Amino acid sequence: MNITDRQLEIIEAAGKIMTDAGVSGLTTKKLSKEMGFSEAALYRHFSSKEKIIVAMLKYVAKMMDERYTFSLSKNESPEQKFILIFQDQFTFFAQNPHFVTAVFSDGLLESSQNINETILKIMAVKVKHLKPIISEGQNKGVFTNVIETDDLLHIIMGSIRLLMYKWRVANFQFDISRKGDELINSLLKLIKL
Repeated sequence: MNITDRQLEIIEAAGKIMTDAGVSGLTTKKLSKEMGFSEAALYRHFSSKEKIIVAMLKYVAKMMDERYTFSLSKNESPEQKFILIFQDQFTFFAQNPHFVTAVFSDGLLESSQNINETILKIMAVKVKHLKPIISEGQNKGVFTNVIETDDLLHIIMGSIRLLMYKWRVANFQFDISRKGDELINSLLKLIKL
């Protein structure tokens, strides 16, 4: 996915509007005003609000995949990889809270099939990187084998999603990196042998 610098500016502005006003608060009129140009100019970059949201989600998925690939390229233990992958996520969202509303918004799930498919791609990126870590940990006797890998994935990803959702509804008022580290440690206590 290639996006121009201007499209990235639009995506970030859309994320900020969604953070302040919710998904329904994102309109092309508000967005063009925020960007300082006409709605017609906005449509030269994106043909609809849906396309902006899909581009935002695809951008987040791409950045996540690149960051995880880089973080996990080091020769670390499964436990350290587990910590790194989530610390990376918490750091990214702490620096870019305007993307949280798009990724962790219940309202988007009913918006369109295209948006739903893109959210599933974000989940697939997480699974792509997390599942091998859990499998490696289980194979090396670091993580429990009592629970199937896929079930551990659901437990872990659900816990992370709930924390991110709580952070968003708390209007980003707590330190997500600190709370994230606490959750990572708790999850490790649950899954480690």
